[in-house]
Amino acid sequence: MSAAGIRYDHLIAMSDDIGLFEHAKYTVPRTEHGYCVDDVARGLIVVVREPEPDDQLRALARVYLRFIAEAQSYDGRFCNRRGADGEWHDEPSSRDWWGRALWALGTTVARSEELADEAQALFDRSVTLRSSWLRPMTFAALGAAEVLSVQPEHRSARALLCAAAQRIAVPSVEGEWPWPESRLQYANAALPQVLMAAGSLLDEPHWQEQGLAMLEWLVTVETRGEHLSVTPVGGWVLGEARPGFDQQPIEVAALADACAVAFGLTANPLWSHTLERCAQWFDGVNDVGVALWNPADGSGCDGLERLGRNENCGAESTLSMLATFQQVSRSLAVT
Repeated sequence: MSAAGIRYDHLIAMSDDIGLFEHAKYTVPRTEHGYCVDDVARGLIVVVREPEPDDQLRALARVYLRFIAEAQSYDGRFCNRRGADGEWHDEPSSRDWWGRALWALGTTVARSEELADEAQALFDRSVTLRSSWLRPMTFAALGAAEVLSVQPEHRSARALLCAAAQRIAVPSVEGEWPWPESRLQYANAALPQVLMAAGSLLDEPHWQEQGLAMLEWLVTVETRGEHLSVTPVGGWVLGEARPGFDQQPIEVAALADACAVAFGLTANPLWSHTLERCAQWFDGVNDVGVALWNPADGSGCDGLERLGRNENCGAESTLSMLATFQQVSRSLAVT
């Protein structure tokens, strides 16, 4: 998969001048379900990662950033759900969308010269908050790591990344279950990615080593034969049957992100090989043998099911596919 082969047609079709519609019936946006910060943040990350954005993608980045700004409360928390009429339907909180918003803002600071200043101000308003849930802290820490990649002395970003790493780190990576949770959940590879980033950026080599070990264990767990068999939507723990369904594209995208970081740190071919398997999962090298994306328009299917695939192509699945191919293209270009 090359960068030239990534198409954003479906992402553009799913977007309007307010934001990014969450759901689709096949490839038709379900406007009645509105928008959410979770997906708009994912969209902003993908768009600002594109090394050669055209005018349409640059316009999308501005729309997505404005959406996130309008979701932010005075105290740094975020609303999530917004109707097609533009009205917000929930109260601000520090749940997953807070973490994803910070991830997107940090990525924009690091990768978009045009939008960096505005994203920085929004990031700084929220970075001193903490969430009692592990996933939002994990996602927020990935945004902090992006900021630190260009501003290594940003004190609040350092503090957030350190706090998240302390939450994720386990007493030992030895044994059958070297994981900070009692079962695998969703976007699992983001946890060792935070440890690797913290180890590298905060000069804590033990965290980097632990993150690499956790990721290697996860890759083993999520590999079946010669292909990926990722954690299903209901999670997984030792003793439960595999493969499990529905398998979600977000799990593959998280694995691709983490393997790209691991490959950048170590140049170990294990990670580039797993990155290729992430792309192959979308191409049909998976437990069912069915492709999960359409190269003609860049749409991604909503999940891998026992008897096939979910034919709907919503925002999360499409963005997960695009993010995966971005990471594969970028990492393989330097090998």
